Amino acid sequence: MSELLAPALPALPTRARMRRTAPAVVSAVAMIIMIAVCASLQPDVLTVAGLSLVLSATVPLVIAAQAQMTLMSVGDIDLGIGNFVGLVTVVSATTLVSSPATGALILLALVAAYAVLGALIHLRRVPSLIATLGASFVWLGLGLFALPTPGGTTPEWLASFGTWQPAGFPAPLLPILVVAAVVYLLTARSTLGVRMRGLGSNPVALERAGLRPLASRVMAYAAAGALGVLSGLVLASQTGGGDVSSASSYSLMTVAAVILGGGSFQGGSAVPWGVAVGGVTLGLVSVVLSLLDVPTNMQSAVQGVIVLAVLAGRVVVGKVLR
Repeated sequence: MSELLAPALPALPTRARMRRTAPAVVSAVAMIIMIAVCASLQPDVLTVAGLSLVLSATVPLVIAAQAQMTLMSVGDIDLGIGNFVGLVTVVSATTLVSSPATGALILLALVAAYAVLGALIHLRRVPSLIATLGASFVWLGLGLFALPTPGGTTPEWLASFGTWQPAGFPAPLLPILVVAAVVYLLTARSTLGVRMRGLGSNPVALERAGLRPLASRVMAYAAAGALGVLSGLVLASQTGGGDVSSASSYSLMTVAAVILGGGSFQGGSAVPWGVAVGGVTLGLVSVVLSLLDVPTNMQSAVQGVIVLAVLAGRVVVGKVLR
């Protein structure tokens, strides 16, 4: 299968590989600088407990960013991932507690709904921005219907995961590394990944290879839905309840994380490790601003300036490597 798509996805020369990984390197440098700033303001940050506290809020964002990257690899953008993750927290805090079997079926149905959304986008040729924005209102409405106000409680096993802390190792790093590794194997080392990147970079070559673009897009959306469910479960384990608006900012932050990590709006590329770094970097921005006592009403503006500075560094490095 991979050989059939070789013309569409040629091997990258060394310099091209450097250009591809440079954004992730820039984001990694920014991440290290932020950790250093945090450590200078609060030395306990460099302890296992400190790193766990600082990184915990970035885990659901990183997983949601991997879902966004999966769709961006086929050339689509999901503007509903934030409300989708919020809806999962609602299901986790309500049905998954009162009726675990029914709650699990609902979560599976949400993954299937994402796959159906991908099929509709492909068959009806609806722009993904419009379709996913419309879907976001569906997720929001369902969440408000099930849980009008934030509340509820998560299952004991999910709450235990949220408070789990292994000795000598920051707990948040484990899901970040595991999910990044799984997504890497899925998007870069599997036939499915070849098909998704082929759809994003050269759909004509994909069809000539005898593969159906519809199936590739549906599988990409199903994978994104599964990652969105996982992100919602992790977020619910941390908050201890459900709130459909708890991840509303993820819709745009995940796009920024993908771009910071080396992704592209054109599709055809998937950089899971870079996206993980980009997501952690974005999550650390708010921690740094809080430690610097930046007023709450100014944090969004400062956060935007920092993101723009990192993106500017990516552009400069990209020009140097041309």
